[in-house]
Amino acid sequence: MSTQRKSDFVEESPSEQSIHDYLAANPDFFERHRVLLGQLKLPHGAGAAVSLVERQVSVLRQKELKLGRKLKELIEVARTNDVLVAKIHALTLQLLGARDLRATVAVIEEAMRSGFGADQSVLVVFGDAALFDDIDAGRFFRVIDRDDDGLKPFVTFLGGRGPRCGQVRDTQREFLFPLHADEIGSIALVPLGHKAEIGFLAIGSNDADRFHPGMSIDFLARIGDLVSASLKRF
Repeated sequence: MSTQRKSDFVEESPSEQSIHDYLAANPDFFERHRVLLGQLKLPHGAGAAVSLVERQVSVLRQKELKLGRKLKELIEVARTNDVLVAKIHALTLQLLGARDLRATVAVIEEAMRSGFGADQSVLVVFGDAALFDDIDAGRFFRVIDRDDDGLKPFVTFLGGRGPRCGQVRDTQREFLFPLHADEIGSIALVPLGHKAEIGFLAIGSNDADRFHPGMSIDFLARIGDLVSASLKRF
């Protein structure tokens, strides 16, 4: 009786990881095996099967939609920034034409109200109020000693380095906008000078989301630098 020897070598099937690694190292594999590409089927969310090509097309379309939305957002941001740049440029020209402190304060007040659409705003300057009794700018212009107790709620902000945005405490709203405190939903605080050495500009909005901690403060910082330089002239 003859017997047939079994082979001592058993060929192992490639693992999923080895297939994955091979395809990752050879991204043109299906380009060289197009027939196989058309035969592969992938499960679809609705239960049917689609070819790998169809699946790839679907994925690419989804990516295209996401990129399209992202591009639209970037274009909108760019347009908004262009408008802000134009407004800051206009404010710069107006401040250059102001011949004294009274005219400078008037230009800043008008820019906040009509140019930048602030619902409420106030320019707080540190100093002796008696030295500024000739400046009649209503509630917009306030002169106060830096050590005044009314400024205690702003100690952290005044010791900081840049603008702050968001919802503020009742004491801060009441100090800045005593007649409209209940209407203010969010505020931007802009220091004037290093650690607000000159004072600060407060811009209030009835919209609680208008100014928020996550927003960019670059343009607010530029406005602060511009206003500071203008006030220092006088």
